[in-house]
Amino acid sequence: MPNLRYLRGYNDAVVLEHARSGSLTRGELAERTGLTPQAVSKIVNRLVTDGLLTRSGSRNVGVGKPRTLLSLVPDSRLALGAQVERDELRVVLTDLTGAIVDRATAPLPPSFDPATFVDVLAGLVEKLGADDRVLGLGIGFLGPLDHRTGVIHYPTNLAAWQDVPLRALAEQRLGLPVVVDKDTTAAVLAESWRRGEQLRDAALVFVGTGIGIGLLLDGRVHRGPRSNAGELGHTTVQLDGPPCACGRTGCVEAVHNRALTDDEPAFAASVLATAVADLVQLLDIDHVVLAGRAVLAAPELYLTSVRATTTQDARLPAEIEVTSLGDDLVAAGAAMLVLNEFYGRPR
Repeated sequence: MPNLRYLRGYNDAVVLEHARSGSLTRGELAERTGLTPQAVSKIVNRLVTDGLLTRSGSRNVGVGKPRTLLSLVPDSRLALGAQVERDELRVVLTDLTGAIVDRATAPLPPSFDPATFVDVLAGLVEKLGADDRVLGLGIGFLGPLDHRTGVIHYPTNLAAWQDVPLRALAEQRLGLPVVVDKDTTAAVLAESWRRGEQLRDAALVFVGTGIGIGLLLDGRVHRGPRSNAGELGHTTVQLDGPPCACGRTGCVEAVHNRALTDDEPAFAASVLATAVADLVQLLDIDHVVLAGRAVLAAPELYLTSVRATTTQDARLPAEIEVTSLGDDLVAAGAAMLVLNEFYGRPR
């Protein structure tokens, strides 16, 4: 990803990352970052001049005069995040804390092509009035894709998206740094930002037009060597089941979606619950967060079904819940992909 706007160096980013957690003194910043007090003072002075930090009061620290507190200025920089479904595009604008300050949505035509997508994306970015405070744009797209290069490979039901360099196309059109990742990876990142150390071994199960998962293993996002980890929707649950868009039969996604089409929501929820129970046992994870339009349309049904299935086995003590971030989950997580770069976190 190209250098983000206004970011001078890694140490600046590290100081800002710690300032995001709350008001701190220069001494506390030095202790937490491992930088010398002299280095911290230079960085802080620069960040205050740039409007990223502000002096927000004082604190008594032992003997001597009170120490000045420093706080992040949330709206000094902004980030954009986009969620791509097969029929809709959602874009949000967040501040430096990840809080959403504005949002916009637009429909996408069936089997939309890259040129159409970039046009719709540019329109929504313009609608949000993004100014020169914007650090960049994150896009949570349908896999498979390569998050390192920003190339979309061959998502199901999108025939025009074969090895498309989406990051390059979006950067050229928008004039912004762009980072591209799977929608499920963006979603689990959003939950990780919200919960912090509460989530270390977790899965975000996203039930939208498809079914996929974002994985957090030992506190780190897990993508796999080809960015394809988490294709839960294309695991088999019924050998003689309905055909799936991936070319196989009886996939979780195909069986689940057929049940919804046949107006059997309870059966659809039980299909997902079976897949989630297998996932928990396979990976020994302790948190599962349910999300996506199908879940949000009937949250209690899915929550009850998944909890009932996983608690049948004492070996599956995972905590099951529904995301509180609603429809903005993936878009918010995509913006946080940008903020992660800004704060100097390793990918």
